[in-house]
Amino acid sequence: MKTEQLIELASEALDALKGIDITVIDIAEKSSIADAMMVATGTSKRHVRSLAESVRQSAKQADHAPLGFEGGDSSDWILVDLGDVIVHVMTQEKRDFYALEKLWSVGPDGDEKQPSMLGAV
Repeated sequence: MKTEQLIELASEALDALKGIDITVIDIAEKSSIADAMMVATGTSKRHVRSLAESVRQSAKQADHAPLGFEGGDSSDWILVDLGDVIVHVMTQEKRDFYALEKLWSVGPDGDEKQPSMLGAV
């Protein structure tokens, strides 16, 4: 699947279960691990687990089995690796603490810049 299709698949899965503040960050120019990163918030550990599981199941149904699923035991931050797209689902507390959007907005000269967004959903 193309990056845009993976983003749409994950967005729909997250939105269907009321994921909060779903954000897509273009990291293609900054990393070779993926083209995009998605970040979404769940209201509780159970909600986070349900959101991540929904993304995983949607990918499997689309014949694009995830390459990895990390953090399922703690459930306050779960990563679903879809290859070209990495999906982070976390509680608000973890999202505020790790600030992935801010982390990926730092340019090569160390200056903070607005993250290059493919689109916020």
